[in-house]
Amino acid sequence: MTAAPSVLQAGHGAATQSGENLPLFSRAANAVSRFTGRPGTFGSCCIVVIVWAATGPFFHYSDTWQLMINTGTTIVTFLMVFLIQNTQNRDGAALQAKLDELIRVTRNARNELVAVERQPEEMLDRIREDILRKAEGEIECTTLRSTVPSSGFPSFPS
Repeated sequence: MTAAPSVLQAGHGAATQSGENLPLFSRAANAVSRFTGRPGTFGSCCIVVIVWAATGPFFHYSDTWQLMINTGTTIVTFLMVFLIQNTQNRDGAALQAKLDELIRVTRNARNELVAVERQPEEMLDRIREDILRKAEGEIECTTLRSTVPSSGFPSFPS
């Protein structure tokens, strides 16, 4: 069996641990995702909220005091949505490419499932139902075989 030319060979866009070949936005999204997903970042945010709440009496719980936290959290949330979505999209695409490769190289796999995620929702539903039906049939067949003793006659549970 000869290997097909790979786009992952060195010099041809090879993936690296550091993600050096990613666009600037993707590198920034990865870095922010790693940073914000840490327990220390969560703790820091909790401290900010506690400090903000503690300063309430000093600012007489004014509208400006409330607006500070509302504006800050709104901006952070707005920006994080795009960063997280970018990271999730790339992670999903990478996972799908790996699954497509496994389907492609597996002897009994159905090659029509490669890139199935690009099909309309109705087609995905039909494919899922077909796979489920086949899986249930295989489970029934396996269960029946396991209940057949060496005598050759099936014994069914009472």
